[in-house]
Amino acid sequence: MTTSHLSALKSRHADLDEKIANEERRPCPDAAALASLKKQKLKIKEEMLAIA
Repeated sequence: MTTSHLSALKSRHADLDEKIANEERRPCPDAAALASLKKQKLKIKEEMLAIA
């Protein structure tokens, strides 16, 4: 796994971060959606740490 894979993971991580921020700004955030997004973000972060 090379830098291109790491770059793709960083991009997905940033995208999830933006989705989480957007959901948290809603008047009534969906707790289940937030939990799911945060789990996905954590998995990506763990994968980035494993290959870095």
